[in-house]
Amino acid sequence: MSHTGIEHHTTPRTREGLKYASRVVVKIGSSSLSSVDGGLDVAALEHLETVLDGVLDRGTQVVLVSSGAIATGISPLGLEARPKDLATQQAAAAVGQGLLVAHYSRAFARHGRTVAQVLLTADDLIRRGHYANAYRSLSRLLALGVVPIVNENDAMATHEIRFGDNDRLAALVASLVQADALVLLSDVTAVHDAPPSEGGRPVSVVKSSADLAEANIGGVGEAGVGTGGMATKVQAATIAAQSGIPTVVTSAALAGSALNGDDVGTWFSARRNRRPLRLLWLEHLATTQGRLVLDDGAARAVAQDRASLLAAGITAVEGDFDDGDPVEIVDRAGNVLAHGLANFTSDELPQMLGKTMGQLRSELGVRFAKVVVHADDVALIGAGTEEVYVI
Repeated sequence: MSHTGIEHHTTPRTREGLKYASRVVVKIGSSSLSSVDGGLDVAALEHLETVLDGVLDRGTQVVLVSSGAIATGISPLGLEARPKDLATQQAAAAVGQGLLVAHYSRAFARHGRTVAQVLLTADDLIRRGHYANAYRSLSRLLALGVVPIVNENDAMATHEIRFGDNDRLAALVASLVQADALVLLSDVTAVHDAPPSEGGRPVSVVKSSADLAEANIGGVGEAGVGTGGMATKVQAATIAAQSGIPTVVTSAALAGSALNGDDVGTWFSARRNRRPLRLLWLEHLATTQGRLVLDDGAARAVAQDRASLLAAGITAVEGDFDDGDPVEIVDRAGNVLAHGLANFTSDELPQMLGKTMGQLRSELGVRFAKVVVHADDVALIGAGTEEVYVI
């Protein structure tokens, strides 16, 4: 039994096993819920709720990651298109988020269910204290039979702390709540090997990077009111796969079939081992603020031995960053080996370069006698790529 009191099945190995999952994360895109001209499509939202009610009826817990706040706020603000500047996007999100959740509350109430609004920023999923709190909150909501409606906190997020799209947010939320599967819904029925308008064929199953090696999917996906596309869905499926979570990519119209394990959409098989949420974010989503250049010995220690990074092995510091910021870790030639969270600022590090722990303690004080980047905060770039599904 899990801490929530619900027994978790084994992560489904095939799409047929999806209907037996105990916990799933479902993401719905903006273009499936709304349009610039019509605002929120209430009928589409209610159709999704009906599908999810059937999933909930069989005992599966559901976390819904829903786009649509900014798009829902466009019409009430009298805007003609999705705003491009951050301030107006934040205003539209602030207006639209309340309307969006109100409609979800009414829709789920038809079947006697309660929803909860959960707004997240990147900080909530990468800083230890924050994501522990997010995990406890979501786990308790699920245990109480509530359906969490998750969205990025667009009204407060800045460019520096944004996920960028809800596909990647959904992948990280799936990892956070230890979901058995992730379902990404948009207006495209499956991943295609080329744009459908150009005769592209759907890809049924992705087991390795080779299955997408010839795909040309950059321009396929949502348009108009959304920010994502098929490329971001593939990246989100990659993140989920690295976290041991299989993913289905399909259209909102096929949501019921997908959640019943039918042969629809594209199924991304998962790796067996799950990775820490913080490392997934560091590898795929973090905006690095600077870089640390290593000598040959330190480069080998980090890349091959997965060791912590010491000041003695750093030859140069570039950029402007604070302690706790993500940085690139590179070799002498500038090849990116990893992303990591720095324990010192860019102003503090230059005086530390090349010094041993003993020298740091005696010359600079006890506070400086620690690793620059701890091994637990290092995400090797490309680690495990033989099992990861990338373009």
